[in-house]
Amino acid sequence: MSSGMPSGNPARTVAVVGAGAAGTMVAIQLCEAGRRRGFRFELVLVDPAPEAGRGGAYATRDPRHRLNVPAGNMSCHPDDPGHFVRWLCRHGEPDVSPADFATRYRYGAYLADTLGQAVIAARGTVRVRRLRTRVTGYAEAGAAARLTLADGGTLDADCVVLATGPAAPDAGWAPGALAADPRFVADPWAPGALDALLAEGENGDVLLVGTGLTAMDLAMTLDRPGRTLHAVSRNGLLPQAHAVAPLPPAPLPPALRAEHTPDLPLSRLRAAVHRHVGRTIRAQGDWRPAVDGLRPVTARLWTALTARERAEFLACDSALWNVHRHRMPPATAECVARIGRAGRLRTHRGRVVAAGEGPGGLAVTVAGGGARRELAVGWVLDCTGPGRTADPLWQGLLAGGRAVPDPTGMGVATADGRLLSAHGRADRHLWTLGAPRRGELWETTAVPEIRVQAAAVAAAVFGALAGPRPARRPRRPADGMGFALSTGADSAAAYRAGVARLLKVSAGAEDAFARATALDPGFALGHAALALVGHETGADVDVAGALAAAERSARERADDRERAFVDVVSRRVRGTAADGDAALVRYLGAHPGDALALAVAVPTIAFSGLHDLEEVSALRLVEQTAAAHAGHWFHTSLLAFLRQEQGRYDEAGVLAERALAAEPASGHAMHALAHVHYECGDHEAGRARLDAWLASRGRGSAHRAHFSWHAALHELALEDTGAVRRRWAGQLAPAKVRGVRALVDSGSLLWRARVTGSWAGRVPIDDVLGAVGAEILERPATAFTALHAALALAAADDLAGLNRLRVHALGADAVQREVVAPLCEALACVVEEQWAEAAGRLERVLPLLGGVGGSAAQREVVEETMLYALVSAGRHRAARLRLEERLARRSSPRDDRSLAALSMA
Repeated sequence: MSSGMPSGNPARTVAVVGAGAAGTMVAIQLCEAGRRRGFRFELVLVDPAPEAGRGGAYATRDPRHRLNVPAGNMSCHPDDPGHFVRWLCRHGEPDVSPADFATRYRYGAYLADTLGQAVIAARGTVRVRRLRTRVTGYAEAGAAARLTLADGGTLDADCVVLATGPAAPDAGWAPGALAADPRFVADPWAPGALDALLAEGENGDVLLVGTGLTAMDLAMTLDRPGRTLHAVSRNGLLPQAHAVAPLPPAPLPPALRAEHTPDLPLSRLRAAVHRHVGRTIRAQGDWRPAVDGLRPVTARLWTALTARERAEFLACDSALWNVHRHRMPPATAECVARIGRAGRLRTHRGRVVAAGEGPGGLAVTVAGGGARRELAVGWVLDCTGPGRTADPLWQGLLAGGRAVPDPTGMGVATADGRLLSAHGRADRHLWTLGAPRRGELWETTAVPEIRVQAAAVAAAVFGALAGPRPARRPRRPADGMGFALSTGADSAAAYRAGVARLLKVSAGAEDAFARATALDPGFALGHAALALVGHETGADVDVAGALAAAERSARERADDRERAFVDVVSRRVRGTAADGDAALVRYLGAHPGDALALAVAVPTIAFSGLHDLEEVSALRLVEQTAAAHAGHWFHTSLLAFLRQEQGRYDEAGVLAERALAAEPASGHAMHALAHVHYECGDHEAGRARLDAWLASRGRGSAHRAHFSWHAALHELALEDTGAVRRRWAGQLAPAKVRGVRALVDSGSLLWRARVTGSWAGRVPIDDVLGAVGAEILERPATAFTALHAALALAAADDLAGLNRLRVHALGADAVQREVVAPLCEALACVVEEQWAEAAGRLERVLPLLGGVGGSAAQREVVEETMLYALVSAGRHRAARLRLEERLARRSSPRDDRSLAALSMA
């Protein structure tokens, strides 16, 4: 792979030695950092493998070889945990969940593809080269590091990252006769190493030396009828299995938290861990959450131990830790258990002490537990894991004192990944990560640990490469509200266009923000706005990816206000509703003139607004920020909408007209005016005004369907059923509307038309359901969406769907439990024509509808349904009273006719 640079070779070079998982992750981070910062350099990946990303771990094509960590924790980005799952969904596995265990080969493809995408995105900034060779030596050449290559060449680099992975097994345990025998496989993962064992007709028994995850993978590959697999290790323990339905990590007790552990000796640490596991088993019935809860603090606990205590742990505790910490996927555990039950896998406790010729090819003697046994096998495989490194590069570094072993002898000494020399100084050129840091960190070879190290090493390397960041420009471009932006003029212009479209409720905001981030990949606010639009409006945006990019960019280049806004978006996307509301209110208190933040806080049409912050209302925020906006049309539009919600329709109408005079495309003002016309019964004027606006300044509205829905409400009130059908076909049919909008606007209109007798024949609700999808219908995230899902399912007479939605609502938030679940029961009664029961249930739901959100006009559909049930049940007097109350609020020809008909009845 390579990416060209238009201005010739760069002046600075980074070499990453090793292109397995660790090296690939470092390369991804370096490409993205260079792209964000616009810093040009050359990145050289040195590895003889044909493809980056696989190494030894992810090259196996056996589909039974699965990751031993769930997909939800295998992202290569520590700040974007869903990245791998999203990649799987886009690459042929749409139903994958974070709890699934993907194949190892798929994960290698993911790493390779992610690196390829990073290289393409950084083209023009980072030049990437692959050298298909090994590094055999290291020396300094002036201010650079010089790497000697196995092909006879050299490579000079400013910074070198040693991502060489675990050392190959060294067979130090094997008797000499065995190590020299051709039937001994020293590296089972080497290309072609298992060909003879898998050949047709080869059924010789196999001895696996080691009982860890490698041995279990090989047992599945080598298993066949007529063959016995023996697995031997000093403890004879197999890895435990992951739970089929895993529980969340258990919280740590005080004794294992940071403030209590620095001086905790191993004996007390061991006791504290045992108590933690015991408490978790008693509380949850499973030890796994206890071990998983320790994972974030394992490195800290390890580094707090003395060298003597680490040696004691390795001798006495490490085997038990490893079989519980490094677990098999459930499918692997079941397969291994099945082989064992069939008698084709036998485990032994002991060690190999002798080997010679035998009846099966080899006679291997295993001693342990005071006994000796002889195994007749055709093959012996070394599954013991990493040995002492024979890599000439590492041997040269150790011999020359540029690297020193850590006290355990399992790796080398580093200072935050930077190699320490024999003199205790950090090397100015050399970094490492992953397996070479095992003695320093203990848990350092799994992806969740490696990805954190890769990000940290890449940041340190980039800092050394690029030097201190330049001082911020004294003059920066501004957004449309006067706030400075940490970006260039072109990106700022695209960002301003996106904000302007959001404030007017016009389409295309996400495209403008995407253009802003393409022009400046390090523009934090551009990424944050993109994530916000995707999260709040359902736009086609990789929300998690955009948010992660915003947070990375904010750490590198942003002022305090920009970082605060990124934090607001992060809390709204990832945190609770109350947390997001509180952050937004704090932000507006410090920056009241930020119209985009105010738009997010006020629930009109574009954003969901404040949720759970009872002490601060949207109206109060609008009033508190009035001075900062000085009568701006956008602020006036929001105030108009909130005034109509208060029932102050005359004042709301004046404010809406004032805003439209200043900005005729203001969707917020037009939305407020649509509500004013409807609530005041001005149906002819309301329809005419909406149609004129939709045909002119509203043509580019992001929510045309909702404005069309408002016009259709007027037509229902006017009993113009032909106009309703025409509007449906031209503006609200699923060919015109998709997703949640099809549910909220198109679906609810059809149900309202059905219960008011305004649609002859069956309503075309099936088309709407097909445009929405089961996830939104049966597992809606909000009560507002859930209410409209219930209406659509009722329109389809789908009793089973209503029941599934009811079950979901009972397990969701309080509003769904208290409002949506009983609404589903009431609508089921309507479908089954149990009219009296339906009317009673709907009457009990009506007073609770305010908590669902949305406008009174949207929630009114439930009252329409109750009127339909009352009339169908013959309760005409109750229906008349409801209609009289409504007509006292506003006029409606349809309500007048319905009341007259009920009076005659």
